[in-house]
Amino acid sequence: MAQDIVPIELGLPQGDLVTLWAPRWREDGEEWEAFLGDDEDLYAFPDAAHLAAFIRTAEQHDLIDHPAWHAVPALNVPELIPDDDHSYDLVGVPELVAEDPDTWTISELAEIIGIVRSLADVCELDEVHEVLDGTEAFSLLHQGRLPFTGRDGERLWADLSEAVSEKWDTVLDAIDALVTVPDVDAGVLEQTAEELAAFLEESAEAEAGVENEGGRLDEDLAEAEEDEEDEDEVPAGFWGEAGIDPIKIITADKEYYTLRCYLDDEPIFLGSEGQIDAYTSPKALARQLADGSSFAGTDLAEVSTWPEVLAKATAGELEIDVDADNTYVLAGLAEDLAESIDAIDPTQLELAVELLTDAADWAGDDSVSTALSSSESLGWLVSFVLRPDPNRLAPSPPFDTEQSEWRKLVETFENRLRMH
Repeated sequence: MAQDIVPIELGLPQGDLVTLWAPRWREDGEEWEAFLGDDEDLYAFPDAAHLAAFIRTAEQHDLIDHPAWHAVPALNVPELIPDDDHSYDLVGVPELVAEDPDTWTISELAEIIGIVRSLADVCELDEVHEVLDGTEAFSLLHQGRLPFTGRDGERLWADLSEAVSEKWDTVLDAIDALVTVPDVDAGVLEQTAEELAAFLEESAEAEAGVENEGGRLDEDLAEAEEDEEDEDEVPAGFWGEAGIDPIKIITADKEYYTLRCYLDDEPIFLGSEGQIDAYTSPKALARQLADGSSFAGTDLAEVSTWPEVLAKATAGELEIDVDADNTYVLAGLAEDLAESIDAIDPTQLELAVELLTDAADWAGDDSVSTALSSSESLGWLVSFVLRPDPNRLAPSPPFDTEQSEWRKLVETFENRLRMH
């Protein structure tokens, strides 16, 4: 499977520069990763116009033999503008670690460290590896917020902040020294600069049109809010008030029912020690809940409204009603992934990703977050389906590797279900 070639932006001491990155791909039984460059030089450009001018004329660089390179020189300039998911502000890392370690800060920092590790691997930057390997916290960022909670988490974040304060300049200098801005053909650059200017002008006009309609949209919104206030409020229902959701899981073989809630934005399932208690029908789940002693060790017991759930079940008044947003269909997705991008239902995929991620996070398992990171072939495909962008190079089939990785994630999840 040939992985895609991705435009990225690097925020470096010499400025924000654009280049190309080929995330890991397998060819002839070996795994590869590369950046646009030549030998020890990393080629980077001030904007997408210069990048386009280079790739349309260059005859020698490290990506020339990439299996997907044939499609790259034909890309228009807007397609070479990095999206937000592939813009890495290396210079801004000290400001990031000065923040509290919330989900967004850790996620952004994890993406930056990921691309820095890739640069260090490809370009053999031993000094960068020494910095990143010298502090444990760098290797835990991809696990999200969990490792940085509690007293031990505070210590890890403090260690990371100290490492950045003392050694991040070493990382920046090493990468900055790699960068070369090649000369490009003046005639081709004139053409690509016009393409970029036209795109930016169209974007500005479209944005101005939205702003001009802003007043009318605000009025419409205010009227809609008034109409909503006039309507009778719909009761949240027992489950809404309890803050716990019944969920339905449809696998290739069966349907299962269980419970899940979020406590401080962290998922908690009906179960313990990474095993989810799952039932084949709503009635079976309700009957088991009526015997409160069966769940003495469940992680849901730490939720303040859990006794209310058990009381209602014991009284025979508990109805297991599952909303559509809490129905997760895993069946058929692996086959759709292998068939084509168009065959995948984005809503079904998004919900499935939510379920697999929640279960893994709850169990302290980082395999899902790793497999779905943008540097992995499955993660790149999922990202493309869930966040379509006409300026992104579409993943190229066949998707056998992605299907295999998805099946592993689903199998791991199904093994996490404790059947009743």
